Amino acid sequence: MAQEQSLDKLDRAILRRLQEDGRETYEAIGESVGLSPSAVLRRVRRLEEAGTIDRYVALVRPEAVGLGLTAYLSVRLEKHTESHKRNPMDLFRASVKGWPEVVECAALTGDMDYLLRVVVADMAHYSRFMMDTLLKHPSVQDCRTSFVMDRVKGTTAVPI
Repeated sequence: MAQEQSLDKLDRAILRRLQEDGRETYEAIGESVGLSPSAVLRRVRRLEEAGTIDRYVALVRPEAVGLGLTAYLSVRLEKHTESHKRNPMDLFRASVKGWPEVVECAALTGDMDYLLRVVVADMAHYSRFMMDTLLKHPSVQDCRTSFVMDRVKGTTAVPI
């Protein structure tokens, strides 16, 4: 896990630009932040090596690839299970990583243990995922679903 790194205003400006467009050229970034392209490259490499920049990806609109339904699932797990020697949370975490429908999973405080963001084609796909995958998992005790009606804001950028 990367340690928190001290970032100056130029690092922050570079990161903001890369979050807007990860394919932005070092020349264009340099022009906007007042550095040469080689200085931008050195800073970006340092940010990558430090783990501040985690990775570069293409963001795909789910609807454009036939995934028109997004749901948020709150999941409560059994606290003790006699059928497995491993902790139910460990079993669940390992399983979630292999479920392609789950695009995000966060451990929570409060009544529920996890929040899943699930992206599927339609209600039939959602039903199959629930009945054949999630509810068959031995650690799952309870699940509540909320469907996304309208995406008001969606960003991967963190406020720098």
